[in-house]
Amino acid sequence: MKNLLTKTKMSKMTGWSEANGRRWVKNFSDFIPYELSNNRIMYTNESLRIMKFLKRMNDAGYTASDLKKIFLTQGVPNSEEEENLILNQKKLKPVQNLFDENIKESIPSSGQLMIPYLELIKDGNIYTASDITEKIVKHFNLSEIQRHMRYENTSDIILLSRIRGVRYSLKKENYIEEVSRLTYRITDEGRELLNESNSEITEEIEELERNVDPITVVKEKLDELNNELAENLLKKLRNVHWMKFEDIVVELLTVMGYGDGHVTQRTNDEGLDGVIKEDKLGLDNIYVQAKRFAANNSVGREIVQSFSGALDGKGARKGVFITTSYFTEGAKKYAERLESKKIILIDGIELSKLMISYNVGVDINQTFIVKAIDFDYFKDE
Repeated sequence: MKNLLTKTKMSKMTGWSEANGRRWVKNFSDFIPYELSNNRIMYTNESLRIMKFLKRMNDAGYTASDLKKIFLTQGVPNSEEEENLILNQKKLKPVQNLFDENIKESIPSSGQLMIPYLELIKDGNIYTASDITEKIVKHFNLSEIQRHMRYENTSDIILLSRIRGVRYSLKKENYIEEVSRLTYRITDEGRELLNESNSEITEEIEELERNVDPITVVKEKLDELNNELAENLLKKLRNVHWMKFEDIVVELLTVMGYGDGHVTQRTNDEGLDGVIKEDKLGLDNIYVQAKRFAANNSVGREIVQSFSGALDGKGARKGVFITTSYFTEGAKKYAERLESKKIILIDGIELSKLMISYNVGVDINQTFIVKAIDFDYFKDE
């Protein structure tokens, strides 16, 4: 008899609290298998394996957003060996995205990637998308910064975005075929293209570059809409009553899964506006400071230092300082250099984007579903 698990039991076996486990299951519902048993959703040992992998990666410093990108680009690991391969690849902390136009220009363009993409798989073997990406990185001898550089003001990694575009064009013109989800091999037409003259190849590359992946177009438009929404949301936050702002901040951190939160007393709060209990007994608390400031009213070192002192008064080691404006460089450097405690600084732009990501203060307007072939459906029994 198959061993089926409830969501609560699976979360406990993973090492997450029930609330955290539910949040991760919800976020990765497209990747975590389940079965219906007596009209109840139940989970398998395979579900538990994937959840434990997510926990390992999260403990290594990767967010749900980071992990979802890994699953979409590399697929879900099918064995412990594949899990360790991904984990070892990611052991270097994600490169901080300081956008640099010169680095962007040094990353191979779509046209430069077309022929190497085919050359690297011309043996006819089947390769996953992540295998091909690794081959491309080695072929062009790309640095970690070139590999992980994101477009300015978006979450899209430049190299992966260009590789996806190349893959779309090559598949559309039948130079490669998708044999299973995110798994590809070259076609006879692809090999023929490699044997063409340089002039004919150049002409074909120009044609291929005109193909635009509709998913890329949709993502760009969604990024535009989200950036506009974030700006409007931030304007709204700057105008709400300060008491309401404190409520919003505590609600956001609670929804993000950090624990049960509440606003402190409105007066004599000793410089602390909220507290998040990471465990039910309150043995480990996160204290919150929320400042609703105008866009041009920065938060300097002195204010953050005062918050740090308030944490000392509580014997606390963790704090989150959130503002609708921005932090000065002095404030940031002060928070980074603290050794006895950890203070996270969240400015207005990041605050509004977090609210959008976790559906706080926003509603879903429209939902668009993009369908793809279910390769498992066509497999022989």
